Amino acid sequence: MRETSPRHVPGSEGERRVQEITGTSERADRFYRDQMLDHLNPRMREFVTRQEMMFIATSDQKGECDSSFRAGPPGFVHVIDEHTLTYPEFRGNGVFASVGNILENPHVGLMFLDFTHDRIGLHVNGRATLLEDVELRRHIPGLPAPEVPGQRALMWTVVHVEEAYIHCRKHIPHLRKVGRDESWGTDDTLRKGGDFFAAKETSKHWGAPSTPAYPG
Repeated sequence: MRETSPRHVPGSEGERRVQEITGTSERADRFYRDQMLDHLNPRMREFVTRQEMMFIATSDQKGECDSSFRAGPPGFVHVIDEHTLTYPEFRGNGVFASVGNILENPHVGLMFLDFTHDRIGLHVNGRATLLEDVELRRHIPGLPAPEVPGQRALMWTVVHVEEAYIHCRKHIPHLRKVGRDESWGTDDTLRKGGDFFAAKETSKHWGAPSTPAYPG
């Protein structure tokens, strides 16, 4: 999540510094001016309600990062208004990496990518809070129940939008959906992918010092 200046000009100090070094300040300013909003306009809101997947970036209070993936039926990310959206949190693998980071650091970055229809992306950056299902429904009576068989929302992540902007389609591949059983809510190890990367039998060295392969 990028900080904004007191004049609410988009872009972090780091971004501005790199733009000066690379000579792209004018190009970047044009993008900020023409493509970046501090809310979701009608077209963005409609786009979000059609999406079936989302990527989320979070970090803890030390700045250690995590990226994650969310998926569900169209509308699983619910747009409350032009400044707010929310999505359910399920049990999953029980780790709750994103939720844990949000407890320490509310800044989140969401990425919606449409591979099958519009071939376009939408960045949404903002601050997140966590609410229990019952509590959120007191504020949003019309909040739909998650349409994920076998799953129950343990809580909701509510995002206050601070930045929203396009991700161009130049390198987004055009994919075609094929019918398959999504296995929503399953605890079957094989249907979830099992130990695909053979991590279970790989030795772990948590906390051991490591030497980077590059200087610095």
